[in-house]
Amino acid sequence: MPFLETPIAGLFVFEPQVWEDERGYFYEAFNAKTFAAAGIEAQFVQDNQARSSYGVIRGLHYQVGAHAQAKLVRVLEGEVMDIALDIRGGSPTFGQWFGIRLSAANRKQLFIPRGFAHGYAVLSPYAEFFYKCDNYYSRGHEGGICFDDPILRIDWGLAEEEVVCSEKDRSLPLWGAHRPAE
Repeated sequence: MPFLETPIAGLFVFEPQVWEDERGYFYEAFNAKTFAAAGIEAQFVQDNQARSSYGVIRGLHYQVGAHAQAKLVRVLEGEVMDIALDIRGGSPTFGQWFGIRLSAANRKQLFIPRGFAHGYAVLSPYAEFFYKCDNYYSRGHEGGICFDDPILRIDWGLAEEEVVCSEKDRSLPLWGAHRPAE
């Protein structure tokens, strides 16, 4: 199977089979049957794409309640450090995060189930980031956790002076103020 388990239940790294020759390469980035065979039944309804420059951190974001989202994330150009933080109430890994370098070169993807906060940091001059969601975005149901929370100690792969972050993301609450996802 092209899925690798992570230390956090439900969070999977997807490594698609790639066919390469002198013309270039081909791979299936998503196939519902392949994902279902691995126990992933997400029905994706929305695709999002963002381009950011070196040092940009986006996150940690999530949607709550009936608007929670599972995501399948990948990088089309460049490289990022991708972070998923378990915010599921009652989870044995509540408050633990998993990080992985995703790039256009390694073609790895991360499947993030509902109940996770998510973010990424751009480690290349530019990165084109793409992700599928199994639920629609709802502004009234968004939440977040500050990316540089001292309790979480997330390693974004950047020096503090290199970080470029929106004021909105810098003002997100700290982990200590957070309550488990519903």
